[in-house]
Amino acid sequence: MLRRTKILATLGPATDDPRVLDELISAGVDVVRLNLSHGIHDEHRKRAEAVRARAQASGRQIGVLMDLQGPKIRIGHFKNGPILLKENDEFVLDAECGLNDGDQERVGLTFPDLVQDVRRGDTLILADGAIELWVNDVSEAKVSCRVVFGGKLSDSKGINKKGGGLSAPALTEKDKADIIFAASIDADYLAVSFVQSANDVCEARRLLREAGGKGGIVSKIERAEALDAVDDIIEASEAIMVARGDLGVEIGDAELPAVQKRLIKRARSMNKAVITATQMMESMIEHPMPTRAEVFDVANAVLDGTDAVMLSAETAAGKYPAKAVEAMDRVCREAEKQTKVTTSHHRLNSVFGRVDEAIAMAAMYTANHLGAAAIAALTESGSTPMWMSRISSGIPIYALTNHIATRRKVTLLRGVYPVSFDVTGAESVGCDSQKANEEIIDELLMRGAVRKGDLVVITKGDLNGVEGGTNVMKILRVGEHRLPE
Repeated sequence: MLRRTKILATLGPATDDPRVLDELISAGVDVVRLNLSHGIHDEHRKRAEAVRARAQASGRQIGVLMDLQGPKIRIGHFKNGPILLKENDEFVLDAECGLNDGDQERVGLTFPDLVQDVRRGDTLILADGAIELWVNDVSEAKVSCRVVFGGKLSDSKGINKKGGGLSAPALTEKDKADIIFAASIDADYLAVSFVQSANDVCEARRLLREAGGKGGIVSKIERAEALDAVDDIIEASEAIMVARGDLGVEIGDAELPAVQKRLIKRARSMNKAVITATQMMESMIEHPMPTRAEVFDVANAVLDGTDAVMLSAETAAGKYPAKAVEAMDRVCREAEKQTKVTTSHHRLNSVFGRVDEAIAMAAMYTANHLGAAAIAALTESGSTPMWMSRISSGIPIYALTNHIATRRKVTLLRGVYPVSFDVTGAESVGCDSQKANEEIIDELLMRGAVRKGDLVVITKGDLNGVEGGTNVMKILRVGEHRLPE
């Protein structure tokens, strides 16, 4: 059984060993993430080149997602090392304090405008929720706080405001330089951090296209404000990421599960991909097996319809990178056996505005009701298999294309598998439509995807090589797909 849910793994020091990278690929990773919050461009370039080379050597296609750092608001450094804050201590976030001059009473800020975004009575969360501060007073350059929940506080920890409302722009100068870098390595996806509106997405896309990049935009939903504009953000993006770390801090951990479910459902209903991320198998940074709670977390995301589940430090810096992917693979496969995952009423009453979209929906309806063994979608841009993948089904969707960028793009889509196939080349030497159909079935037979007697649903266009031209659906039975000589 092919795993339908995709696994996105972050590369880092723990995966730089070629043997570990090969183990990761063998374990079934579909997309890799390069986190631009850490490391330098040369390191990320080498990792992207290595994973593409090793994937090609193993006959795989693996997508590359570049994740921008974004305007993470952080404290500065402490001159004498980490401090310990206790309940009811007074502590000042001081924009006039040097970034390396923090002490037990105060610390500097990477975002001096924080003082304009908070007022007395606000709650600030530091270090991803480990420390909570109540704002007692705000002056021209200082935010004076009382410690509600204390703990150890070290350099460069992030700051969030409970309920949202911090005004830092989504794209920093560093991000703009990183977008040019992402274009230079032909990243398949660009993840934009701390998106607040569709304008942030459009600006990132404009900068990426100007730099020559063709990748899709993934909007990371991690600010409370993003939830108020989520439909516009989804519409402007190729995918969203439910980034549960900062989002959970801003809206509260109790609200997060319901929000995650709504975001997954909404993205799928709007024909966009969705990634579920953050702490999915966090314990595997140190341990070779996940906790039962982590198993439930991954399984529930699969049951809710996420396209991909993501590993962060588990693979980038953990002790067991390949085991983390293997564990996630096991959980996804088991969850996908549930009936809920293979049945759908998606868009049964919708009116379609495009012929290729209508063909995609008709193909899924037909394949599900006929019990087809496979769906083969000849595609230029990947749109047809994307629409198909929004329908819950247990039938594999093979995206047949000659374009390597499209093959990498569909690695993120649930239930879609890239296949290198050049139908335009075949037709240029005189093959007609029937011959193309035969070649498609032969390709699936060679891959072991179908066998004699199976039904296959094929979608393609009368004019091959034309983007958006899918207008034909064909149903063939393997073994009866050839015309008599």
